Formats: sequence, structure tokens, C-alpha cells
Amino acid sequence: MFLDLSTEFLSRIQFAFVISFHIIFPSFTIGLASLLAVLEAIWLKTKHPVYIEIYRFLIKIFAVTFGMGVVTGVVMSYQFGTNWAVFSDKTSNVIGPLFGYEVLTAFFLEAGFLGVMLFGRDRVSNKIHFFATCMVAIGTVISAFWILAASSWMHTPTGYVIGSDGIFYPTSWMKIIFNPSFPYRFFHMLFATYITTAFVIAGIASYYLIKKRYLEHAKIMLTMAIFFVAILIPIQIFVGDSQGLNTRKYQPAKIAAMEAVWDTEKGVPLTIIGWPDEEKMVTKYAIKIPKLASVILTHSLDGEITGLKSWKKEDRPPVKPVFFGFRIMVGIGFLMVFTAYLGIYLFFKKRLFTSSNFHKWCLLISPTGFIAILAGWIVTEVGRQPYVVYGLLRTSEAVSNIAPHQVLFTLILFMIVYTFMMSFGIFYVFKLVKIGINEGDWSSKKETKLITSRIKDIFIKMYSKA
Repeated sequence: MFLDLSTEFLSRIQFAFVISFHIIFPSFTIGLASLLAVLEAIWLKTKHPVYIEIYRFLIKIFAVTFGMGVVTGVVMSYQFGTNWAVFSDKTSNVIGPLFGYEVLTAFFLEAGFLGVMLFGRDRVSNKIHFFATCMVAIGTVISAFWILAASSWMHTPTGYVIGSDGIFYPTSWMKIIFNPSFPYRFFHMLFATYITTAFVIAGIASYYLIKKRYLEHAKIMLTMAIFFVAILIPIQIFVGDSQGLNTRKYQPAKIAAMEAVWDTEKGVPLTIIGWPDEEKMVTKYAIKIPKLASVILTHSLDGEITGLKSWKKEDRPPVKPVFFGFRIMVGIGFLMVFTAYLGIYLFFKKRLFTSSNFHKWCLLISPTGFIAILAGWIVTEVGRQPYVVYGLLRTSEAVSNIAPHQVLFTLILFMIVYTFMMSFGIFYVFKLVKIGINEGDWSSKKETKLITSRIKDIFIKMYSKA
């Protein structure tokens, strides 16, 4: 069986495996760094010890996940040379500088202030420490900016010329960086990291409420998480819809695969679930809602969607991973919407901190943000196939000339090492949560009610203005 595995297939599996492990950590640390900055800012303003106690607790988790993110991310850059040498040769004039800018502007910024953030609490002033926290938070966003710029260029390449040697040469860095899909993909990913982090925090808070430990801290964490998600999710839905319209314009084959649309037609129904059969080019056991796909993707009842039959078989993306990945992502999104607004309802009914069923539900749903992000990346990257630079460079043409057994060996090695690292990381984070928060003398329930009331007022004002 292994003799039939090609270098291209194994290299794709290896890169997908590594990036799937890696993305789990940045998708949490980006949001957590911003949350830490918010907590420290509120503490500086109010001087309520509960905020700094939450901060000191969460920064331990941040340190573990940030370190694991750096280690797993380094490996990916080496694969460009070992497994994707042709891709590196042809696109290095574009991709190389973007990755270089990420190191110069983001990684150095994070590395420079991370030490102060982690170990400088009692060695620098409070304002300097807050500044360091903000710089780390900004650094994580800048890092996402450059990585998403590079990835988006591979989906919607602009600002280049291809020389007679087949190499891409930049002509406009503004067009390369701010390519057509970049703004939508950047903000969609950024908001996804914030929502993912909020649900993890809600899960931790719910765990403490169930165990009746650190109740004052848990109430504040849960309130902040629920209100933040309730505010951000409608924005995320709008950004996701805009990205869908952009994808239909620049990558229509991906849209056809997402919805398993085989024939070009108007008024296309939305397939809730089914089983795409790529050989017969039909979707079996489909449950459909008439015209809804056209409404979502074209904002018109009779909007036309190009079917997969419009492309040759070798030019189509794999349908099943894209089709099911999209439904997993959207399905989790609906669960998040339900959870956020149920939490808002319980808050105003004064049951948010006493509903054990809701706390158990938050604990159960807390890791689903990571699943949604992984599913979204499958939709994005598998939907780009068979191209690594969309429409210009095929994946089969970008792979290195190495033996399949060499890739298989490193793939197995990565699986062993990464599984060990992931197990250790999860175990240690769980241990930190179990150990809990170092409490000070502050335990005033009156102050907690005041804080949650202020969060509620902010929420009401934002929605009244909208």
C-alpha cells in the first residue's frame, strides 16, 4: 500500500498535519494576549485585585501555549525547502519577504517584550508592564497579518509578473499584501481566534462554578466571555458572508465544492447535509432548502452558481473535505450563537451564575472553536486544490524531487513527536486549571456585582447605538 503513495500526497499530508497542530496554539494565544491586555488595563483603572489575579493565572497558560506555538511553527518553514523546493524557488521573491517582514515586525516585537510580560511584574513599573503586555498582543496580531497576507496571495495572486524562467517577480507590494481576499480572510481569522479564546475562558469559568471554587473570579470571566462573544459573533457572520462573496468571485470552484453544486443553475437550493459522489457527480441523501444557497452566496433568490461540471475533473477541488468541513464550521458557529445569547438571557434573568446545566454546556463546547478553525482551514486550503498558487502553479508541480519513503519517515516522526508535545501541553494546561487561581484578600461580592453590571451597561449602549 505504501508503495503507491506519492511524494506529493505524503508531503501534503505532512504539511497539513504540522500546520493543523501549529494553528491550534496561535488561534488561542492571539486572543488570550489581547484578553490579558484588557484585564491589566481594567486593573490599572480600578485597582480591583481580582483582575490581576485572573491575569496572573491566565499568563501561565499563555506562556505554555505560546512556547508550543513557536516550536511547532519553526518546523513549517523548513518544509518549504525540504518538501516544496519548486514552490520555494518560483515564489520566493514574493513569499520570502512577507515571511521576513513577519519575523522583523512581529516575532522580534513579541520576543522583545515577552520576557518583561512573563517575568517583569515585580521588576518594572505597572505601566511599563502593561506596555509590554500590549506590545505582545499587538505582535500576535501583526504576525497574523503577514501570515494571512502570504496565504491570501496564494489564493488571489496579484502584483506580480512571471518571468521566462517561470519565477514570480513582484511589481507592486501594495497589491501583493492587500490582495483581493486578504482583508476578509485576515479579519475572519482574527475574530475566530478571539471567539475561540472567549469560549475557552467561559469553559474554565464554568468549571470553577461547577466546582464552587474561585466564584468571584469565575463570575467575571464568564460574564466577560459571554458578552464579548455576543457582540463579536454578528460581526463575524458579516465578515464570513463577505468572504463568501469574495470567494465566489475569485474561486468559484471552491464555492461549488462547498455546496456540492454539480450543474450551473439559478435559484440553487442549500444542501443541509448529504453525501457527495464525485464519480457520479450527484449528492446522495441530500436534505435541501429551496433557493437558500443562491440567497446566501449571491443575495438573490435567482442568483446563478457555477457548477463543478464546468471544470475538468483534474481542475476540481476534492469535494467531500470541503463540503463537510464547511458544514462543521458553520454548525459550530450556530452552537456558539445559541450559547452566547442563551448566556445573555440567563444573565438578565440573574441565572447565569447558578444554572449548572449551562455551565456544563459551556464546559462541553469550550474546545469547539479549535475544531471550527481547523474545519475552516480545510475548506480554505483543500478548496484551493489542485493549485498551490491559484490558477498559476499546480501542487503537483511544486513538490521537491525526493523519495516517498523519506517523506513517510519524517511524517511518522512528526506524528510521534507532536502527539507527545500535544499530550504534554494539554496535561500541563489542565494541571494549571486544576491548581487554580492564587487569591488575594479581595472577595467582595458587592464589587463583583458592580463589575458585571458595568459590563451589562456597555453591552446595552453598544446595541442601542447599533
